[in-house]
Amino acid sequence: MAVRVCEVDGGYRVDGDWDGRDAANAFLRHLSGRGFSPATVRAYAFDVVNLARFLGEKDVALMVVDAVLIFDWIDWQQVRGADVDSAPRPRSAAASTVNRRVAAVRALFEYLVMTERRVDNPVPSPRRGQGLHRSERGLLGHLGPGRPRGGGRLVRQPQQLPESLSLNDIEEFMATLRTHRDRAIVLAMLLGGLRSAEVRGLLLADVDMGRRRLRVIGKGRKERHVPVDAAFFTEVAAYLRWERSPGLATPQCFVVLRGLTAGGPVSEAGLRSLFRRHRDLSGATRVRPHRLRHTYGTELASAGIDLLALRALMGHTSPETTARYVHLSVEQLAAEYGAARATLAGAAR
Repeated sequence: MAVRVCEVDGGYRVDGDWDGRDAANAFLRHLSGRGFSPATVRAYAFDVVNLARFLGEKDVALMVVDAVLIFDWIDWQQVRGADVDSAPRPRSAAASTVNRRVAAVRALFEYLVMTERRVDNPVPSPRRGQGLHRSERGLLGHLGPGRPRGGGRLVRQPQQLPESLSLNDIEEFMATLRTHRDRAIVLAMLLGGLRSAEVRGLLLADVDMGRRRLRVIGKGRKERHVPVDAAFFTEVAAYLRWERSPGLATPQCFVVLRGLTAGGPVSEAGLRSLFRRHRDLSGATRVRPHRLRHTYGTELASAGIDLLALRALMGHTSPETTARYVHLSVEQLAAEYGAARATLAGAAR
């Protein structure tokens, strides 16, 4: 049986013929017990399964993994997309994905050390000026407040600006949406900067129609209140009046409108399907939930909003994440350069 992630009773576990299955599931239960969100536990499960599939190919047991094998696993992820003997292969992983998986596996081995199933953590933890060594800060210490999940990157990754969308892309995509619910979901991301999981988790009680605000529970169960443009609330009001069945017990704001699961909350797979279908219909292939959110952040930053306010609105833990939204376009740079040149020429005369 292939190693896979299964959802059971609202949680996640690793299933399949793998010697590390029980240890991995104990780790996932530990994360849940520490209050990690189901989405985070799910992400860790898939990252651990990636390692499990590599170990299955190599026929190596989890408990004998060493640092050399970890680097072999990293190489395996990055070359899988290569065209070898013309055989179809899965895509190679981006550097950011590899680093995220490394952090998850590092946390898994920290758990195994804590529970005395292993005596050491084989995942190198790079620290500036100190070479490679095992972290001594305790279980999941790299996930503490104010620290990124990376916990030390083993693969260099480029610093990229957030990808925002053009007005044309947004208009083409929005034109294919046929329900008030779908338009409200997209506008929550575009006009409120909500993450896809935050939109799905939004409760009816969180929608303040009078003050035009949303109460959002973000990563780490952090609460924030986000003012949103009236266009969003117009769509929500129409959705509640004409599309959502009255008397539903479902507390989530956005529910499935048709089919066997009608009346239940919109699922992650359902939201992905919605975006995929309307990308195909509209031809706006770049439209994705995180790019709608990035467009929100970029537009506010370009308008000169205070960075502390933007950080609060978007629910960022790190100020460096917010600072990435402050960048000048090529047109702005050219205009600034032209103005400076004109000033210098005038001074010379």
